[in-house]
Amino acid sequence: MQIPYGRQWIDEDDIKAVEAVLRSDFLTTGPKVEEFEHEVCGYTGAKYAVAFSSGTAALHGACRAAGVGDDEEDEVITTPITFAASANCVLYSGAKPVFADIDERSWNIDLIQAEKKVTRHTKAIIPVDFAGQPNDMERLWVIAKKHKLAIIEDAAHALGATYRGKMTGSYSDMTVLSFHPVKHITTGEGGMVLTNNEEYYKKLLRFRNHGITRDPELLSHEEGGWYYEQIELGWNYRLTDIQCALGISQIQKLKKFVDRRREIADRYSRAFRRLKGVQVPYQIPMVESAWHLYIICVPPEIRKAVYDRLHEEGILANVHYIPVYKHPYYQEHGYSKICCPKAEAFYASALSLPIFPAMTEQEICYVIDVTTKVLTELQA
Repeated sequence: MQIPYGRQWIDEDDIKAVEAVLRSDFLTTGPKVEEFEHEVCGYTGAKYAVAFSSGTAALHGACRAAGVGDDEEDEVITTPITFAASANCVLYSGAKPVFADIDERSWNIDLIQAEKKVTRHTKAIIPVDFAGQPNDMERLWVIAKKHKLAIIEDAAHALGATYRGKMTGSYSDMTVLSFHPVKHITTGEGGMVLTNNEEYYKKLLRFRNHGITRDPELLSHEEGGWYYEQIELGWNYRLTDIQCALGISQIQKLKKFVDRRREIADRYSRAFRRLKGVQVPYQIPMVESAWHLYIICVPPEIRKAVYDRLHEEGILANVHYIPVYKHPYYQEHGYSKICCPKAEAFYASALSLPIFPAMTEQEICYVIDVTTKVLTELQA
């Protein structure tokens, strides 16, 4: 038995949806793209959605829509406990990522530390809904309004999560989703930006399509119905109809997927919270996590041994994440003296256990039993 930390759930309905597009007139950007965007808006409550070729592309687009990089001294504050894309998108935009330490309970960015990092060059903040748990958005909004910052919420882990009863995607300036196979729904590769701001929406549409427009109000002149102009520098970040057909089919099952993740997480927490030396995830009272990841923290001195033993038993645990500034690229480009003590302590002890909707009862029990056994033996 081998159980990965995450895995997609594809059924016959998904396969038929993709097959139907393969038999249609459109393969790339066609009617399924707009339909998928509409479906995600309907689920999240966002007014606008723009599909991108990946979550990383969506982050890049959101940064540029917010004007990140318009000034060469622009800075964006984010967390070091995230996948590198949350910071790389700032670099792609010609700006500087600034890392604030994490909160030791929620593992999201520490908002007190984040505000201390604000300077006159700060253009935006990218809070990451780590493991599926949204940030304290009310406090974020206070900080953002005070300092005139855009909030670009990296919700790649949090589709289906709620904050004070509102769905992720309905309360930030822009919210970024990922549809990678280990996420809540998949399009193979893919991402999306959600926003309630029409100006951002129009900028995002242009950015994913080479900076090209056919909008008569933006053209320098017209030459006929075929005419278009590139009015800014954009990228080819389009998502295909093939992928969006899969996404449309998947989102119909999203509630079931998220409910199952919550059920597995609850089983894990009840089993592991009684174990010596183990910290289970803290749940903010006003938040319902979407449980992209289920992470326990174990004593740092045994973390590698636990990881190795679990892999020997077929439980393919993982570690999320190496603090971004610790990667060689960042170390070589001005971040060698950065230290976020809480982020580094978390990294030293974190272990991601398997959690995905298609897990069987046998697999869940196996993860609980083997993890309990390994942790007990290594701490005896």
